[in-house]
Amino acid sequence: MGLLDSIAGQVTGVLGGQIAAGKTDWMGVISNLIHDPQIGGLQGLVHSFKDKGLGGVVSSWVGTGENLPISAEQLTSVLGQSRLQEMAQKLGLPVEGLTEKLASLLPQLVNQLTPTGNLQESDLLSKGIGMLGGLLK
Repeated sequence: MGLLDSIAGQVTGVLGGQIAAGKTDWMGVISNLIHDPQIGGLQGLVHSFKDKGLGGVVSSWVGTGENLPISAEQLTSVLGQSRLQEMAQKLGLPVEGLTEKLASLLPQLVNQLTPTGNLQESDLLSKGIGMLGGLLK
């Protein structure tokens, strides 16, 4: 099994089959978020959570233990209301629906991108997710 096959399997499992005809491409949404130049990749996203006082939460996602939950409100404080409004508008969703879904999926995806609990090793997986997300658009 190749690297991209492995990544596809992990991400598809994380998203629980959400990528289906007529449904929102949540993998693409999260991939675009992580790869947003203003975010700075997965490391930048993790840093943003730490800057907003949510280091313990995001560290649980990167680590190998249980993932701590995040609320839609906490996610809004990290990502910013304007960014979330822009994303929601592009998707044709209410902001509340977007933040709730991201709050449920983001911990799982970060966890999958850091299987050994090491953020630096996640770069290749993160790039693979970006490429895979581009293929599914």
